[in-house]
Amino acid sequence: MNKINIADLINKNFYSFWLNDKPNAILSGGRSSMKSSVISLKLVIDFLEDDQGNVVCLRKVAKYLATSVYEQIKWAIYMLGVEDEFFFGRSPLVIMHRPTNTGFYFHGVDDPLKLKSMNIANGYYMALWYEELAEFAGVEDIDVVEDTFIRQDLGDKQVKVYYSYNPPRNPYSWVNEWKDSKASDDDYFLHHSTYLEDEKGFLSNQLIRKIEKYKELDYDYWRWMYSGEIIGLGGLVYNAAHFKWRDEMPSDDDILMIDIASDSGYSVSATVFLALGFTKRGNVYLLDTYYYSPANKTVKKAPSEFSKALNEFEKDVTSKHPKPIDMRTIDSAEAALRNQYFKDYGVRLHPVAKKKKVNMIENVTDLLAQGRFFMLNNENNKIFYEEHKKYVWDEDTLQTDDPKVIKEDDHSVDAFQYYVQDNLQKLGLKN
Repeated sequence: MNKINIADLINKNFYSFWLNDKPNAILSGGRSSMKSSVISLKLVIDFLEDDQGNVVCLRKVAKYLATSVYEQIKWAIYMLGVEDEFFFGRSPLVIMHRPTNTGFYFHGVDDPLKLKSMNIANGYYMALWYEELAEFAGVEDIDVVEDTFIRQDLGDKQVKVYYSYNPPRNPYSWVNEWKDSKASDDDYFLHHSTYLEDEKGFLSNQLIRKIEKYKELDYDYWRWMYSGEIIGLGGLVYNAAHFKWRDEMPSDDDILMIDIASDSGYSVSATVFLALGFTKRGNVYLLDTYYYSPANKTVKKAPSEFSKALNEFEKDVTSKHPKPIDMRTIDSAEAALRNQYFKDYGVRLHPVAKKKKVNMIENVTDLLAQGRFFMLNNENNKIFYEEHKKYVWDEDTLQTDDPKVIKEDDHSVDAFQYYVQDNLQKLGLKN
């Protein structure tokens, strides 16, 4: 391989990372801060200088590997102009070096114990990369995996371990506390960066404009998301200023499709249906809200009645806004209404793949901070606004790594979180 001029590829901010010889490197920073690009370039360059070395790239959830670390390593290989030396496999997910039969292996850590028996055909493990470290469950989650790959005695060599992540807002999140605990550990190198250090122009002007718009619309959100600051959670979950009323749909932003989101309750909890319009400009409009509370009612509604109500709600919305329904999202724990609706109308409601509450809240906050959410000004939608305006964190849990929200009058809030979670790709939000 030709000698690479690292100065042509790496910003000054990353030189200390590039030259460090400690076995562990923790890279934190805001989104779009070049962490993954620099790690992938270093991994490929070091790999090409060791004909027996193999690299393992890890994410907590396996389904995100193909669109993240796999593509990132592939990008680095193409950046270095050595793509002809590699075979890019998709099933299994692996990138093999043709001359040496060593490679880059990609694994999810849904079950850490499954990796304990992993073997390779040739050579040894030279490096591990934990991408999106904050997704992992905790220190035990990463230790089980790491011990598997660093146990082999390599003589004078050592397995390099890279950790990259965007810091959670909560200072008591395990990953924030873990990083702080390594500040005086001689085996760890700590590095923080933001998009502002992109001196080589890897980031497009379009992305920079988008980030700067975040800064104007919600400075605290920008500080966390793109500056990588740990700003805390505060009391209120959402910034009420991001919930903007509109008297009617704009003439220059047509609805492309309608999505329905549901949060169901029966004897105690309220049932909510939301109708949300997705527009050609990528905006989201709350078109209408159905809200039923069983409180103080002797006879509660049954699933068959909610099935009929949902169907009538859909018909009413599409008569006012004649566009197709794209996604019908429902709480994955709600089977009664799903089964009833399919029985009555032959239509399947889609159970959302829920994540931790704090992660689903972050996705909603991302959409709101972009200024892309609006509410049609009608009586039905007012309860949606009121519930979001009063949605707060449980103060007793804020100084823990698992903060909770107050579970009162949050039915439209949950339904909206399910909608965003189930439509991340369509909404252009990160998984």
